[in-house]
Amino acid sequence: MSENQPIKEKYDYLIVGAGLYGAIFAREMSKQNKKCLVIDQRDHIGGNCYSKKIAGIDVSMYGGHIFHTSNKQIWDYITSLVEFKPYKHTVMANYKGELYNLPFNMNTFYQMWGVKTPEEAKAKIESQKFRGIPKNLAEQAKALVGKDIFDKLIRGYTEKQWGMKCEELPAFIIKRLPVRFTFDNNYFNDFYQGIPTNGYTQIFEKLLENIDVKLNTNFFSNRDYFMSLAKTIVFTGRIDEFFEFKFGKLDYKSLRHEIKELPIKNYQGCAVMNYTDSETPHTRILEYKNFGSLDTPTTVIDTEYPDEFDEGKIPDYPVNDEKNNSLYLKYLDEANKLTNVIFGGRLGEYKYYDMDKVIEATLKKVEEILKK
Repeated sequence: MSENQPIKEKYDYLIVGAGLYGAIFAREMSKQNKKCLVIDQRDHIGGNCYSKKIAGIDVSMYGGHIFHTSNKQIWDYITSLVEFKPYKHTVMANYKGELYNLPFNMNTFYQMWGVKTPEEAKAKIESQKFRGIPKNLAEQAKALVGKDIFDKLIRGYTEKQWGMKCEELPAFIIKRLPVRFTFDNNYFNDFYQGIPTNGYTQIFEKLLENIDVKLNTNFFSNRDYFMSLAKTIVFTGRIDEFFEFKFGKLDYKSLRHEIKELPIKNYQGCAVMNYTDSETPHTRILEYKNFGSLDTPTTVIDTEYPDEFDEGKIPDYPVNDEKNNSLYLKYLDEANKLTNVIFGGRLGEYKYYDMDKVIEATLKKVEEILKK
C-alpha cells in the first residue's frame, strides 16, 4: 500500500505499530484469512528492532539486539522466517580503563581481586556484603555482590541509566544479579542464541509479506477515522496516550545513539563495551561487525547515551517503580473495559519485554482469540 493511498476498505484488524507484537499479530491473523492493516508513525517497519546496512555491516539503529530463548517453539518460529547465525553474547566493562568480563563470573573476580577458585571468590564477596534489610538499590546490590563490584561495575552505570543516585532508587529494581562461579563469559543462559544473518529488518519484511502497511501514519492524527476502519484495534503504542493521559503520564527512559563509520578494521575488539564509571557520559559502545566477526575494511560503532524521555523521543523502556506500576494499573482497568481494543507489547503493556517473550505473548493472544 502506498503511503499516500487513501484507505477505503474495512479490515478485521487495524494494528497500530509495526514492531514485533504488531507484525506477528498481523501475520498470524492473515494466515486465518483476516484482513489486517498495519500503520506506524515512523518511516520504517520493525520498531526498535529496525536495522540497515552501513558499509556492508548490519547496524541496529536503536541499539543492539541478540535473540535468545530457552523455548524451542519460539526459536523454531523465528528461525522459520529467516536464517540465523550462531552467536554467543559476551560483554566487557570498562571502569576508568580497567577491563572486566560481564556477567559477573570467575574471570571478573580474578580481574577484580586476583582470586583463582570459587571458594576464594565467594569468601571475598561474603566479606563485603551489606548486612541487614536493604532499603535502596545500593544496599541491595551490595547485599548480593559486595562493595567492590558495586562501586566499579554497578553504581556508575545504573546512575547514568536512571539519572538518580543508587541510594535514591528502590531496592526492588535489582532483585537479583547473575553471579557465576565458573569461567564462563556467555551473557545469557538461554539454550538458543543467535542473530539474523541479514539483519533484523528482514524478519519484519517476512512477517508483513502481503499485508497492507502504511508508514508515516500517526494514529492520533485522525483517531476516530482509524478506529472506524476495523472491527478490532491492536494498539502497541503508549497505553497512557491512548487514554489521553487521563490519570497522568507514565514515565519512560530514552536512549540517544551516535552511529559512526570509522576508517579502521576494529575499534574495541568486542561487540559491547559498557562504561561503568560515573564520569564517562555514555553507558556503552556497540561495534556491530563484532556481532558477526565480519571482515570489512571499516567498522561502525554506536555510542549509547541515556536520555530523558519527552514527547517526540523514542520511549525505550518503562520506569517500573511502584508509582508508575500503580498508575499503569489504572490504565489497565480502563483497557479491560474495552471489547474492541487489544493492548500489546512493551508500551501497550508497560513492561520490559525480551523479543522471545513478545513472540510468546503475541502467539498466546492470537490463540485466545481463535479459541473464542
